[in-house]
Amino acid sequence: MMQKKKYLFLIVILLSMAFPTFAATKQENRVNDAMDVIVDLIKIPEQSIPPILLSKAYAVAVIPNVTKIGLLIGGHSGKGVIVVRQQDNSWSNPAFISLYGISLGIQLGAQSIDTILVFKSPKGVTELANGKLTLGADVSITIGPIGRRTAASTDINFLSEVYSYSKTRGLFAGLSFEGSNITMDRKSNSVYYGSSSMTPELIFSSSGNIAPASANNFVQILTSQTHQLPIAPKVDDN
Repeated sequence: MMQKKKYLFLIVILLSMAFPTFAATKQENRVNDAMDVIVDLIKIPEQSIPPILLSKAYAVAVIPNVTKIGLLIGGHSGKGVIVVRQQDNSWSNPAFISLYGISLGIQLGAQSIDTILVFKSPKGVTELANGKLTLGADVSITIGPIGRRTAASTDINFLSEVYSYSKTRGLFAGLSFEGSNITMDRKSNSVYYGSSSMTPELIFSSSGNIAPASANNFVQILTSQTHQLPIAPKVDDN
């Protein structure tokens, strides 16, 4: 009996040791999936986010595999990461986020959608860091234009605060995320960075040395698409 209890105790200890590793791997996979979305976007420049919009970006959120499902009333949800631009024009460490919402009208059944949100100002990121951001209520959101020549061929002033890009089966789906909510995934942030004190503000302001290799790889891929772009305009604090 005592021997059996000893084995059960050892199993519990081993499982408790293995769980953090499993959880960390889950977060790593999410960052790698986000990196794949960026890489996929690069493949066809003519169907990509206009460079001039990226040059104005304060933050970029990447949410792979947003699940959209329903008939008359549908819902969508997904988990991803967000990075913000630093004073030196570099990108911050990624923070984990969750997206969810409800949509009305005829749905197309189950879909898996890769989504990128381009934030032009700190406003939405501040709301997100403080608890929850509602797209279309806290900040304006518009389906983003595509193509490197977009700004040259059309009169676009990029007046919206957030621009959304969604792709399914390799094609831009043009789906609206107005009314969707985004929250910080604080548990994933704690697991990934190995500290429960890792607030969004600390993640965004900390050196890349504190981040796992997958975070640095993601930032490098995003930087490769923006390093030749002009410095983002100064943020209006008002």
